[in-house]
Amino acid sequence: DQAWRRRAARLAVEGLMDAPLALDLATGTGDLVLALNEVKPAACIVGLDLTFEMLDLAPDKIRDTPAAPKTLGFVNGDTLDLPFADNTFDAITSAFMLRNLVDVERGFVEMVRVTRPGGRIVALEITQPRLPLWSTLFQFYFFKMVPIFGGIISGDMGAYSYLPNSLARFISPEHLATIMARARVRDVHWVLLNLGTVAIHYGVK
Repeated sequence: DQAWRRRAARLAVEGLMDAPLALDLATGTGDLVLALNEVKPAACIVGLDLTFEMLDLAPDKIRDTPAAPKTLGFVNGDTLDLPFADNTFDAITSAFMLRNLVDVERGFVEMVRVTRPGGRIVALEITQPRLPLWSTLFQFYFFKMVPIFGGIISGDMGAYSYLPNSLARFISPEHLATIMARARVRDVHWVLLNLGTVAIHYGVK
């Protein structure tokens, strides 16, 4: 998943000016923030998350990382009602967030609002594969095994039970691209990774 984040980060900020202003949504403990900084060391990156407990962990994780970002802030907030002015950011990223939004289109409308004209919007997300045999194996693994493995690793057998349900109700890459276009994200493309189980969607304002 770190390799996926690095690829998403490159799509978001590679080729921009030396010090872009980027926003990472549902930042968690800051993994995508670190990937963005790896691509653009001078970038000013803001990480936003709805969960205070995640935000409590993120600064320590960043500080413990070699070559940690120097210009960085973490903000508590809701993707559906972003606490930023219009046309603020050069790039907006998210990883594994969209399937947890109650209104995906509204989320993209908010992303577009706070992105500068010409700025980039990049979303990394799990998706359901289409290859017949692989799809069956993936569904067994994700729906049956992931909650068990996650519970063993975390010590909480219910901690990952939400994941299968969140994937089951998620939309296809084509439908997501249509939603992004309706929210006025232009030039929407996507790339499938990991045998079609992960998609990175990207476009510009």
